[in-house]
Amino acid sequence: MRVTVMIPTQRRLDGLSVAARSVFAQVGVDFAALELVIVDNDQIPSARDAAALLAAGAPCPVHYVHEPRPGVAHARNAGMAKASGELIAFLDDDEEAPEGWLAALLAAQARYGADVVFGPVRARAPAQVIRHRDYLERFFSREGPAEAGVIDHYYGCGDSLLRRASLPDPVAPFAVERNHIGGEDDMLFGHMRAGGATFAWEPAAWVWEDPVPDRLSLDYTIRRAFAYGQGPSAHCAAAVPPDRVGVARWMAVGVVQAALFGAVAGFKWLTRAGDRAEWLDRAARGLGKTLWWGPFKIQFYGRTA
Repeated sequence: MRVTVMIPTQRRLDGLSVAARSVFAQVGVDFAALELVIVDNDQIPSARDAAALLAAGAPCPVHYVHEPRPGVAHARNAGMAKASGELIAFLDDDEEAPEGWLAALLAAQARYGADVVFGPVRARAPAQVIRHRDYLERFFSREGPAEAGVIDHYYGCGDSLLRRASLPDPVAPFAVERNHIGGEDDMLFGHMRAGGATFAWEPAAWVWEDPVPDRLSLDYTIRRAFAYGQGPSAHCAAAVPPDRVGVARWMAVGVVQAALFGAVAGFKWLTRAGDRAEWLDRAARGLGKTLWWGPFKIQFYGRTA
């Protein structure tokens, strides 16, 4: 069974090199049935030379795709169009995979007959990050069950393995309307869950994540928490037909969370409590559930100029 590892990237040449070389260092996989697809989502082909250097002497074919249209959905769809694998593994350009990562994903997919397998993400902040360090590392991490098995929910696309035949569109499955705000993977997995897809979790398939420095701040994470909070309400609104009851329910939940967690966050901030950032994060997610429509959408992706 042919396997594609895809790394979308945008102007992170050092991170791309770390991610790609960690793929080349995998053990327990058949490199004759493996390929790496690098998708350069920049107006100019800024990663072309880096991809060529990585391809030289690589243990598997390395394909370079230049997708100048801005947006993470465009990038992933361009990679899907190039990929020849029956199974597609996603690794971000700020992640590094231990040597047993891919073998663990593949074993879990075979064991559970899963359409998608997810693994943990362990964020590591540089030593110079001191304020709110624990919160920031937790924010960029992904935790899950201690044991492997079938799960009834889904996570993000980074560190995942998809069975191509299970996708609603095997060539362009990611929603381009989410290019600028993110959540294109949530929309895809939500549709797959509604269609009866099987999701699995494999704690052995973990990766490191090294967030870029300009994201290691409360200014970024609280805005991102607000955007994450918008997800449930926005998903109900995007359903066909729209789930207006669901939208109203999530908005009501958001009002309560924003008020309650906001009050706790205010008290924690006044007392300089060590966990004050976590409560502010929770309040922001609640507010996002309530203020989820157009004017309140925050653009995180889709800038290549």
